[in-house]
Amino acid sequence: MEQFENTEVLRQDLTTLGKFPDADYIENDFAIFNGINDVPIFDYPTRIDLSVMVIALSGYARVGINLKDYDLKKNDMIIVTYDQIVQLHEKSDDFTGLFFVLSRSFTEEIAVALERIVPIYLFIKDHPCTVLSDEEVASVMEYHSFLWEKVKNKNNTYRKEITKNILRALIFEMYSIFESHLPTKRFKSRKEELFESFLMSVSSNFIKERSVTFYADQLFLTPKHLSRVIKEVSGRSAGEWIDEQVILEAKARLKTLSLTVQEISDQLGFPNQSFFGKYFKRHVGMSPSDYRKK
Repeated sequence: MEQFENTEVLRQDLTTLGKFPDADYIENDFAIFNGINDVPIFDYPTRIDLSVMVIALSGYARVGINLKDYDLKKNDMIIVTYDQIVQLHEKSDDFTGLFFVLSRSFTEEIAVALERIVPIYLFIKDHPCTVLSDEEVASVMEYHSFLWEKVKNKNNTYRKEITKNILRALIFEMYSIFESHLPTKRFKSRKEELFESFLMSVSSNFIKERSVTFYADQLFLTPKHLSRVIKEVSGRSAGEWIDEQVILEAKARLKTLSLTVQEISDQLGFPNQSFFGKYFKRHVGMSPSDYRKK
């Protein structure tokens, strides 16, 4: 995978893209729609802070992901994750599909355990475009229709939580679909094996251990070598993976109202509540208390 510096291209998310005319939204966290004919976006290379899944239903489009082009036609699914560079080169007038767009923070909130995502993550990284069967498309279409109905219902106080849980169910549905597309005898490279071992170690140790040096020692590598491998395989640094797991755990515990911020800080091994608050705000953009009130 080619690597890019963050300063080379414009970065976009749901707060900067503007509203899609025929889409429905939950704040700046989630958008759902079925066409992009009236939205002149991504006609230049754009780094996204979004997770995007598109399944083409009709027409044709050609999309660039990290400067590699993919043709998108009926039953093709394309998945783009945050920090990737996207460009829409062309599309036919009749291009329609199932569109799911999630902010980075919303993606993290519905994420499941790391050990479940590694094979899928590696597959999507190398194969962002996958051809689905008619039955698989029909299954995802049911989720799309159900989600859209729930997102439209702005009178439902719990529509955001309902949407999160439907999306979690969709993730497991996608795991099942991907399992049928994964090569039966795909041999992982040594670097991919190291990446997987690193994520497993992070999943087991992140509450007590957050230094790259610790995980490098666990894998009998130098921190520099581990960092280089993780960045090459995933496009993200080892430190970012560690921080993401800590923040996911912190968010989950903050939603448990019986725990005070101080208790969560202690449970996660921070030296004090002030340090935890600064760490959380640096990664989330708000204090733990403000996040709890969302």
